[in-house]
Amino acid sequence: MNKSKKILLIEDEKPMAKALDHKLTAENFEITVAHNGEEGLDEFKKGSFDLVITDLMMPEMDGFELLEKIGEEDTPIFVLSNLSQKEDKERAEELGAKKFLIKSEVQLNDIVDEVKSFLS
Repeated sequence: MNKSKKILLIEDEKPMAKALDHKLTAENFEITVAHNGEEGLDEFKKGSFDLVITDLMMPEMDGFELLEKIGEEDTPIFVLSNLSQKEDKERAEELGAKKFLIKSEVQLNDIVDEVKSFLS
């Protein structure tokens, strides 16, 4: 039996979170959704995840602070953000992000493909 991979999705834009949750669940991933950085950190501490997908600009705690707090763990992290500055990408990668995707430049299916490729 193929064990489904667990993904923590931290995204404050609820329509985006819902759409990604739906698409990834359809691909047999087990998704936990958090809607801000603080909630995401709490969920991360509670569970064991194969991948974290996080936004950067969020209430409570931004994605950079979240990366600082969980980046030392072995769990890979994808950043999905509207920030497109080279400095933001470099900072996220320095803090442990394995992939940096810009929301305006990718479709939902592209994100799903990246996740499937990474976790296969």
